[in-house]
Amino acid sequence: MTRRGWALFSAMGVIWGVPYAMIRVAVADLDPIVVAFGRTLIGGLLLLPVAFYANALTPVFRRWRPLLLYTLVEITGPWLLIGYAETTLHSSTVGLLIAAVPLIAVVIVTVLGHDRFDARRVLGLLVGFGGVAALVGLDVDLGNPAAIAAIGLTTVGYAVGPIVIDRALADLPPLGVVTASLLLAATIYAPFAGWRWPARVTADAAWSVLGLAVICTAVAFLFFFALIAEVGPARATVITYINPAVAILLGVTALGEPLTAGMAIGFPLVILGSVLGTARGRDEARTDLAAPATPEAAVPLPET
Repeated sequence: MTRRGWALFSAMGVIWGVPYAMIRVAVADLDPIVVAFGRTLIGGLLLLPVAFYANALTPVFRRWRPLLLYTLVEITGPWLLIGYAETTLHSSTVGLLIAAVPLIAVVIVTVLGHDRFDARRVLGLLVGFGGVAALVGLDVDLGNPAAIAAIGLTTVGYAVGPIVIDRALADLPPLGVVTASLLLAATIYAPFAGWRWPARVTADAAWSVLGLAVICTAVAFLFFFALIAEVGPARATVITYINPAVAILLGVTALGEPLTAGMAIGFPLVILGSVLGTARGRDEARTDLAAPATPEAAVPLPET
């Protein structure tokens, strides 16, 4: 990897580990739907001129049905549910639970017949879900099942989103898909956010929403596209394994959240399980090397 690739990779590993702490700060004073609305609206408006310049929007809106489905499962639902969960759960716990998304994705694509289970993949799933069980059993108050359900639905949505991209939107400009989905999500949130709008917005909440929109959404996606162009889509998604570590570090150091036994046990198991469960076998790797690389290859747009 080039020096530029390492710089982009490091930046993305941090940028997409930060949102959980920012969301935790924002939802302390704002309704989760107001936080999600602010992030999507500002982020979408910032990306809009870039998307217009690249002429990336017109072909995307022609496929509004899969775009709407992608928006619902990847942005509208998850960003609201994460905010709701973080009103009661630690940001570091949420970040680590969402690290199980690759494991959910493996199960879904296998059930759909696009992949198959082998011994390595089964071991990875068992190890990863064991880590999730350890985290939930040791760290999460089981008296609040709604928060756990919210994160469970989020992981399913994040796993389904790339499948929608692969099946219906893979040949479209990724920048156009992201910009259009952010603006569509903001439109969906708008009436509910207006209803829940607070009489007063604190400085901490305002700066957190602005940071989510500018750094963790607009800048993050531009960096991610640059990273894909530099190292390819497969290597770019390895940031998934760095984000939870950043989320835990920020939660413990910046927000004073505890470093718990569940994290100590669950974190390495979830990451190890994801690596084992999603790594490609030798036959798959040889097939990929033999196939020509194209910029239209399905890019699993990341979470958070």
